[in-house]
Amino acid sequence: MAQISLRVDDEVKRDAEKTLDDIGLSMSAAINIFLKTVAREKRIPFELSADPFYAAGNIRHLENIMRDIKTGKARFAEHELIEAD
Repeated sequence: MAQISLRVDDEVKRDAEKTLDDIGLSMSAAINIFLKTVAREKRIPFELSADPFYAAGNIRHLENIMRDIKTGKARFAEHELIEAD
């Protein structure tokens, strides 16, 4: 058996251990499941993507809306849905 050593943020480890404990898995078992799935499927077993909310274009759009609201050029009602192109 090989041994793997890795560093992870304390809070991430604590939260993961709690979740895994609730599921009934050890950290070692969960990591083994992950690695076996990667080896078997030849891919990361979940989708990886950037959250489009934090895209530079969307942030600029939201900043412009906030500027317009603060200067009185626009009003925003809670029921309005704002989407950037």
